[in-house]
This record gives sequence, C-alpha cells and structure tokens, in this order.
Amino acid sequence: MAPPQGQMRPGRQLAVLGFIFVVLYSLVFFSGGASGGWKDRLEPRLGLDLIGGTRLTLEATNSIDGKPPTSANLEEARQIIESRVNAYGVAEAEVVTEGNRNIVISLPGENRELTDVGSAAELRFRKVLKAADGSGTVAAPATPAPSGSASPAPSGSASPAPSGSASPAPSGSASPAPSGSASPKASGSASPKVTGSPSAGGQGGGAPAPSASASATPSGSASPSAPAASPSASEAPVSQSIEEQRKAVEKKVGAPAWAAASGLQAPADLATNPALAETLKPFGTLSPQEIAVLTPQMQFNVPTITCAQLDKRPPASIKDEKQQAVACEGGAAKYLLDQAKVLGTDVKDANAVLDQASTWVVSLNFTGDGQSKWTELTREAFNNTGGGCDQTALGQDGKCRVAVVLDNEIVSSPEIQGVLTGDSQITGSFDNTSANALASQLRYGALPVTFVPQEQQNVTATLGDSHLRAGLLAAGIGMLLVIVYSFFYYRLLGSVIFLSLVLSALLVFGALVVLGRSIGFTLTLAGIAGMIVSLGVAADSFVIYFERLKDEIREGRSPRSAVPRAWIRARRTIVSANAITLMSAVVLYIVSVGTVKGFAFALGLATVLDLVVVFLFRHPIMTMFARTPAFLSPRVSGLGRALPPRSADPGTARNSRVKEA
Repeated sequence: MAPPQGQMRPGRQLAVLGFIFVVLYSLVFFSGGASGGWKDRLEPRLGLDLIGGTRLTLEATNSIDGKPPTSANLEEARQIIESRVNAYGVAEAEVVTEGNRNIVISLPGENRELTDVGSAAELRFRKVLKAADGSGTVAAPATPAPSGSASPAPSGSASPAPSGSASPAPSGSASPAPSGSASPKASGSASPKVTGSPSAGGQGGGAPAPSASASATPSGSASPSAPAASPSASEAPVSQSIEEQRKAVEKKVGAPAWAAASGLQAPADLATNPALAETLKPFGTLSPQEIAVLTPQMQFNVPTITCAQLDKRPPASIKDEKQQAVACEGGAAKYLLDQAKVLGTDVKDANAVLDQASTWVVSLNFTGDGQSKWTELTREAFNNTGGGCDQTALGQDGKCRVAVVLDNEIVSSPEIQGVLTGDSQITGSFDNTSANALASQLRYGALPVTFVPQEQQNVTATLGDSHLRAGLLAAGIGMLLVIVYSFFYYRLLGSVIFLSLVLSALLVFGALVVLGRSIGFTLTLAGIAGMIVSLGVAADSFVIYFERLKDEIREGRSPRSAVPRAWIRARRTIVSANAITLMSAVVLYIVSVGTVKGFAFALGLATVLDLVVVFLFRHPIMTMFARTPAFLSPRVSGLGRALPPRSADPGTARNSRVKEA
C-alpha cells in the first residue's frame, strides 16, 4: 500500500545517500589519479606542516646599487610570485614577506625547484646590432654550424615566401611556414626560436648562432663595415653608486687595462695582438657583479669578458630598456643589443600550447599598442633600417635578428623573414613544465623587485607531526566525550548523533582525497582544525532538533507526528546556522592567505557535507525510529520526561499523548 500523499519515504533518501557514498569512494579507489595499494589510495595530499617540504628565501633589491625595495613593491612581488606558484598547480603554498627585503616561499614536498618563480620575468625584444665570440679564447674560433642542423638545405630564396607556400624552410631557418601549419623545427635543436602565428602577415623563425669568426678590428680602430656604436649607453647618466663601483673596478684592473678597454671601438682580435691580450687579461678576473657595472660597449668589446661572466650577472643588470645591452646566447655568442622596442608589458597573454608538430611552444598575444610596436620592430629588422645591424649580426639570409631577452638571458634570436602583423610564438626545446613556467612568468607580469635566491632547504615535518598527533588526540577525546554525553542524555537518539558524525567524517575524508587529486587541495593542520570545528557545529544541530522534538511531545503530540513537525521547525534554524558558517568560511577564504585559506576551505566543505547528512540521513532515520516501539519508551528513546507516563487506562493515556495540530 502506497503511503499517503506528502508522507516521507525515508528509504529513498537513504538510498540517495548510499549512492553518493558509492560514487565518492569509487573515485577515491578507482579514479585516474589513484595508484598504489588500498592504503595509498586513501591518503590525502598533505601539507608542508605534515609531510615537510621545500623552503626558499628570496632576497630583494631594486637594482644593482643594493637599495632595499619599497614595501608596496615587495607586496606586489609577493602577490605575483604567489600567482605563479598557484599556476603550477601547487596548493597550500606559503608565500610571505620577511623583513624589508625577503620573500619566503614554502611548498609541500621535498626537492622542489623554486628558483624560477622568483625570476623577474622582464621580457625585452631587442634588435641584435653586433655579434662576437664570448668564449674568451684567444685564437679565432671556427664558424659554428646553424642551430639544429650541420648542413641546412637552402631555402632557395631569402625573401619571405607567400602565405600558403608549401616550400619547406631549412632546419633552424626563419622562412615562413605554410599557412595554418607550424614552422618546422630542427630535430635536436637546443635554441628556441620565435615564429609568427599562421594568421600573421609574416613569419619569424630560428636563426643560427652568429659566426664567431667574424673579422675583429685591431685595438683602437673601428670596423669599416660596422656602424659606430650609439653613444646612448656609454653617455647615459648613471647613479653615484654605479660610478663609485666603476672606479673600484678601474682600480682593480689597473689604469693601462682600463685605458685600453675604453679605447676599443670594436671587439679586439687578441690572436693578432698578444700585447693587448696581456693588457686586457685583468678583466677576465672580474666577478659578475663587477662586470655588471661596466658600460655595454666595454662588456662587448673586451674579449676577455666572457659569457660565463655575463650570464652570472645579478638580476636587473640589463633592466633599462632605454639603453643598449650585452647578453649571450648558447654560452659562447656575445651580442650587442639595441634599445628595447617591445616590452613584456606589451604582451597581453601568454600560454603554453602544443603546435601542429606536437611540440610545446609559448604563444604570445600582444596588446593593441604592443602589436603596433612588434610590427614596427620586425619591419625595422627586416629592412635593416639605417644599417643598424652589421655583418656579424645578420642571419643566414642576410636579415637582422631580434633577440628575445628574459631578464639577463637571451631566449632566442630569430632572423626576421617578414613583417609580423599578428601574434607570435616562442618555440624551442620546451617540455610541458618549462613551457608552462615561462608562460606563467609572462602572463602574471614582471616583478617590480629583482631577487637573489638564497639557500634552498628541505624542511621536515617533525614539529607538524607532533602537533598533528596532539591535535588528533585532543579531537578524539573531545568527540568521545560528545558521544558519551549523547548516549547518556539522549540514549537511543545518541546513536543517531554517533552515526551522523561518522558519516559526515567519511564524506569529508573522501572529498579531501578526491579534491587533492583533482584540484590539488592540500590538507594541513589548519584544515584539520576546520573539519573538527565543523563536526562540533554538526553536533550542535542535533541539540536543536531533539529539543524541538521534546517541545512538540510536551504539547501533547505523539512521537510519530512530533518528528515531522519538529523537523520542519528545527530545519530553518539548522539551515540558517550552517549558512552563516558557510558564508563566514567563504569570506575567510577570499580575504585570507596561506594556511588560513586551507582552514576556511575545509570548514566550508565540511559544513556543506554536514547539510547533506542532515537531509539524507538524520531526518529519514528519525522518521524510521518514530515507527518503532522502542521510540515510545522514555528509558530507551532518551526523550525522558517529554513522553507522558503510561496509564492503567489505555484510552486515557492515549488521549493524553495524542494531540494533533
């Protein structure tokens, strides 16, 4: 016989709850991220305070003069670094400021590589003006083969092919790829390249390393084929601190060496001038910090200043986009670079994607103004406007190259084979991790503060483990007292409290395991505290329900009719209380950082799942209990004095107990 209309079917609600458990724990044991034995599959992701992790301290400076950054810049840098870390899929990362110079990054898991997240990520696009050997060898080196190929096939034309042309470009060249396809990349190429998107009006590509055997000019003479260097770099005003450091370097290398280096107008050929080699030898003993304070012309023209020294210069050594700069590519090719015409701020978005050749590339999307600058820069390089690029800097097709400079490093220096009117790509020997790391750095912008990484160390969870044991012990004792009190005060109803808390804990635990695999949620001591608080709130809701049930029975209603009425009245209070807790958790999650955010997330999650247990278990099970004879016994049910005493006259007793609304 079907129940009357509106009557509750507790079996259906319990079946829904059972289905939720089956789905949840199927994901726990059999989802894609599950691996290892049964015990391993039940382990949630644990935070730094529970399993240990990696900690790195970054020391910040505004520039090479050593001045401390402002508090506003330090906080902005902290937020950018935190965004970069979160973009890597690392949860529960702690990124905090320490003092007026340091930012401390802490991540769960040992042996994590953190130095990249602190890189300035200042992107500059600079035209290559000159190229020289940066290996520091005295003898003239042999001409290196183009990057990615020992014998590239000729393209047949130095001019860019029309869009849609199917003629293949040589390995490592910058010839435009067919429309809609990616530029071919040489197998084994270690040098990234920049290409235009298929929709762009032209294409950029990888260029070979410059010929290191370019004719060097003797000391004091200028190369007839090379234009005079722009005086902007050497004549640009410098701070008093930099000027003092240059004087210290001059004193260290000696007056003869300094005078000889100052008189060079082009890279000197030490193989033909042994005396000059001996004079300039002290520059090879300078530290990277000392090299950084020299003028770009001196860094480029002095052959004893090597790429090994230039590559280790402090961050922000070539930060000023209005001055020329010197940087290396491949550890041996030294380039004199023009002023930066396109900056990282001109990049609207950057993403790591797979091209049609199934290789990882970083796609660059420029802003409106940035796109105009990029187009103008490629036009200037393609036409070699003003003859700014000399013969040593030209690519294999006789076109200028544009260096993509990230901080102090040249990511690539492609030969420009056409005027690029669309987005571009940085391609090369990227994998998923490195491509996403670079894209993340470019996407969230350059840091307003430059950092010097200090010692990176692994931290153990000894302290956190002891705190965890103490916390779990305290939580266990507290829950045991709640259960004992529940059985003592509510008797049969205490079993409802016990089962509800167990089901809530199982739901929360399963959700933590699944969320740890899917979104990277990491459980910390603060998260455990949030779950314990939520279970306490859940226990309070029982008191509301049971006391309302007693009130209904005292008013003369039978237990069977009192249960649904008490539920309707108590439900509003329970939902309101949990809603307030949930809103508090959401607000706390939005405005907090670090472990407090984990506390808020765990509290909100446990509150939501407690409501699921309230609606799908507590009310149905109480409806079923109300139909049992034991529920009518004051000693068994726990309703105590709320139930009227049994009378000798069954009719009188029944009339005194039953009072329908």
